[in-house]
Amino acid sequence: MSEQALAALETEDLYCIGCGAKIQTTTPDALGYTPQSALKKGLANGELYCQRCFRLRHYNEIMPVSLTDDDFRRLLSQIREANALIVYVVDIFDFNGSMIPGLHRFVGENPVLLVGNKEDVLPRSLKRPKLTDWLRQQANLNGLRPVATTLLSAKNGHDVDDLLQLIDHYRGNRDVYVVGVTNVGKSTLINRILKRNTGVADLITTSRFPGTTLDKIEIPLGEDHVLVDTPGIIHPEQMAHFLTADTLKYVAPQKEIKPRIYQLQPEQTLFFGAVARFDLISAKTTAKTSGVTAYFENNLMIHRTKLVNADSFYDRHAGELLAPPSGADLAKLPALTRHEFHPTEKSDLVIEGLGWITVPANVTVAGWAPAGVSVLLRRAMI
Repeated sequence: MSEQALAALETEDLYCIGCGAKIQTTTPDALGYTPQSALKKGLANGELYCQRCFRLRHYNEIMPVSLTDDDFRRLLSQIREANALIVYVVDIFDFNGSMIPGLHRFVGENPVLLVGNKEDVLPRSLKRPKLTDWLRQQANLNGLRPVATTLLSAKNGHDVDDLLQLIDHYRGNRDVYVVGVTNVGKSTLINRILKRNTGVADLITTSRFPGTTLDKIEIPLGEDHVLVDTPGIIHPEQMAHFLTADTLKYVAPQKEIKPRIYQLQPEQTLFFGAVARFDLISAKTTAKTSGVTAYFENNLMIHRTKLVNADSFYDRHAGELLAPPSGADLAKLPALTRHEFHPTEKSDLVIEGLGWITVPANVTVAGWAPAGVSVLLRRAMI
């Protein structure tokens, strides 16, 4: 490309192809910053990334951003005025942490296609039709009535072709908007779709860190319509917001999780590293023990102890026997907060963004998580 052509391009509004931020070369701490030399190089080779995306892609280094939750919601509110099919992506492993409260405030009357991503991390013994039905029912309980529900793995490419067929079936004469909370795999999914359609790999910036996509990214979809990757809604109660990269790799599953079964007596405790805790307080049964099943990242160590000793056990061993986190990362972790439940049916005690413990009916249990992380009870998935 000639110097004259490059100079002409530099006078136009330019956007990062990785996160969608408007490119600028004057303020290093602001969104979209790109050094002048990198701008010219990016324009010349047709791959224009902001400095933040470049460092994330090449060095796995996350740089802080100044967008707030209100900024994300303002961007998403534009969808209400669009004529679009909404592809709503949730993390099936962290379904409750993936829900956007009042989604229809953002999408208006547009139809919603519900996608459960990361199905590859759930046990293969769980029948996928049953899981799809569970996902649909949970969406209904949250006031969502999707036109269709499907499962896939954007990371591995499982069933992405099935999703494309559903999109073609339901979009009609509409654009397609992909929405979801941070870290559910939206951009990974769109990269899969791009690779299917164009052969270009990993165009959009992806990572395990929340908030990678910073503005709308529009991708041509046929001659007259676009597929839009929107910024993720930030859920401040997600576990990922409280952990560093070193700790996240121990708590965010990257492959199929293996259920771990425990026969617990009343007044026994399970610690999940130093990031969470589960207490079986009492059980209305003649059996001496109650079976519980833990669904967490396989590398997250689980330790059993007596409830009466649990507080002192944590104080003595957090950061060492109970890890992650440790050192400075542990010092930054908010204190664990207790949440008590009395399930009357088989249920999951969910620690959002970390995993869940399936418990029987008629027990009294407590879940502990860092202050600010949501802990809840739901109908058992498995």
